[in-house]
Amino acid sequence: MSIAEAPQTTDAPIIGVFDSGFGGLTVLRALLTRLPHARFAFLGDTARLPYGSKSRRTIARYAAESARFLVREQGAQFLVIACNTASALALDAIQDAVPVPVLGVIEPGASAAKASSQSGGVFVIATEATVQSHAYAAACQAQGMHVLEKACPLLVPLVEEGWTQHPVTAEVIRIYLDELARGAQAQGISADTLLLGCTHYPLLRPLIERAVPAGVRVIDSAEAAAEAATRIFNGHIHAPGSASLPEPRMRFFATDSVEKFERLGSRFLGRPVGRVELVDLGG
Repeated sequence: MSIAEAPQTTDAPIIGVFDSGFGGLTVLRALLTRLPHARFAFLGDTARLPYGSKSRRTIARYAAESARFLVREQGAQFLVIACNTASALALDAIQDAVPVPVLGVIEPGASAAKASSQSGGVFVIATEATVQSHAYAAACQAQGMHVLEKACPLLVPLVEEGWTQHPVTAEVIRIYLDELARGAQAQGISADTLLLGCTHYPLLRPLIERAVPAGVRVIDSAEAAAEAATRIFNGHIHAPGSASLPEPRMRFFATDSVEKFERLGSRFLGRPVGRVELVDLGG
């Protein structure tokens, strides 16, 4: 379904948000402040992560199953794919699987980088799987930018360990950015924008902003996706007739490790996630 064909409703609509884990809660966090007349259903496919080690075909199947759960069983009228790997490798399969508008994080991030950059050069830091997909590079190059990607595999476990302000994390970031700068110099690329291509990285933004050279702007793909969703969905979302939204405003689902989701999820969402419901999507 195209965005133009999206249903309009006088009820509080449900936006489904999907991730392979719970890093995508940073996207939901950004959505909550921008779409106050929406309800949200968040699914973390924690039983089958990491997606990055799977084939494209398997990722597409997993992501399509998750999308159908949110649409068919939770009534989502819009979907935001808050997973870089699924956005990079399975967006078409998700769009084919459900009859509602679907937004990924790759294109909004590239567009935000384009709007930020004056030099036309952008650095992208992301997980190994996202970098290997070259999805951000392709999206940025399609908009006429020069891009250099850097995989930063240590950052996700550091975030999940809670070391978001730790000196060790700051040093790891410095090392990665130094390596990126040397790679850029070797290739003759000058960049004034750094795009965070992983939904875990917003929790490291203060450390990253302190580590980048002066004049380099940091762009958060989670914020960019939420901004894009707001522009797209607002025209189809009307305030509910009552003064308050039906409860609960948010529901959380995971395919495994609900205790870990409940424990760590608040770190990404910036508020308690409360109860997480266990669902079985198959193997």
